[in-house]
Amino acid sequence: MEASGRRCLALALEAERVARDLNIPDSIALAPPNPALAWIAEHVSIPVIAQHVDDRVEGSTTGYNVASVLKTFNIKGSLVNHSEHRLTLKEIGSIVSMLRSHGMLSIVCVREPDEIDAIAGFEPDYIAIEPPELIGSGNAVSRSRPEVITGSIERVAGLGLRSRVICGAGIVDGRDASAAIRLGSRGVLVASGIVKASNWYERIREIVTGMLQHLAR
Repeated sequence: MEASGRRCLALALEAERVARDLNIPDSIALAPPNPALAWIAEHVSIPVIAQHVDDRVEGSTTGYNVASVLKTFNIKGSLVNHSEHRLTLKEIGSIVSMLRSHGMLSIVCVREPDEIDAIAGFEPDYIAIEPPELIGSGNAVSRSRPEVITGSIERVAGLGLRSRVICGAGIVDGRDASAAIRLGSRGVLVASGIVKASNWYERIREIVTGMLQHLAR
């Protein structure tokens, strides 16, 4: 609830300000709650993605999130199979294919490296490794379970996938994010680590700067 209602836009604008100040307009993406998707996309210039889309095409889809419809509101892609919204393999494959057909970004979430084998054939743009027990814990995956990140990267490379690996769960500061990049992650997913911070701009900037400083070395 810290980022509900009009505070959702306030948080989005702070993220956009960080992207502008650091001159990285496409490197910070927002995944707001469904009710705010079009509203946020209309007010910021940085990418906005959905937290979930359904395995449906436009038509008789009352109550569903449909990729082709989201695209008309300038939504750039979606998370798929988040730990809090798990899907079947059939649904994951169909959704990734659908997003790709509309030129939209797909980020498929997995809980452990061995789940990557099952989704390998779908080749999403990104695979996000997030151990569910660490989500919201403040105990960063990059520092408490680094083998999960390196194991996922090795698995993707061994399978010859074009997917890039990012990570999430427990990341709250620049050190956590920097550690993730050092391990080979191409980015991070952060929710409560930012939303619950007392100063959103400073927290987002700290996390991004931690990543950029490592990439510059």
